[in-house]
Amino acid sequence: MRQTSVFAIALARLLVVAVGAACGAALAQPRDGVPVPGPALGGSKPAAAAAGKAAAFKTISWDELVPKDWDPMKEFKGLDLNSMVDGDPRANAMMKRLREVWDNAPTNPAFTGQAVRIPGFVVPLEETPEGVKEFLLVPYFGACVHSPPPPANQIIHVLPKSAARIRSMDAVWISGTLATTKTDSYMGASSYRIEAVAVEPYAEKPR
Repeated sequence: MRQTSVFAIALARLLVVAVGAACGAALAQPRDGVPVPGPALGGSKPAAAAAGKAAAFKTISWDELVPKDWDPMKEFKGLDLNSMVDGDPRANAMMKRLREVWDNAPTNPAFTGQAVRIPGFVVPLEETPEGVKEFLLVPYFGACVHSPPPPANQIIHVLPKSAARIRSMDAVWISGTLATTKTDSYMGASSYRIEAVAVEPYAEKPR
């Protein structure tokens, strides 16, 4: 029996992640054993205790960071992953091209220099006894840690004003001025950066 290439499986996972992250919607069902990421954290209002502090920042969603005319799937539509077997050079080439395209994903200039507030999950880059001094913010649980990185315009490089008492995959709100600064890290490439004046636990709007 012909076995699907490990590269094809990884590519399929990347494609699933891209649709879920860059298009901002949860996919219906897993396919061929590929795990489907949950939806990105929404732009719901912060908890009441932080409402005053949040007033100075515009709450944005992950969808808004992606230019409306950018299609993360444009170069990869019509791929027949089932036709690729172990050692298939096409799968390796596609994986390489996919990362090149997504690691250089375009930004939305409308938010450059804006004071924004956005929720997401923490991927630590520098941890100290005092807390996390540098991290990536990603839109869904497991991104960069349990699955390949999403497109760079769905990753924010965060530099907190002071070390934050947070852990990997904690859900948080971050507030600060958004810059379109490219950062390459061992956990993934990001198109945005925020020097965060606040890192707060994520909370849904009270019902």
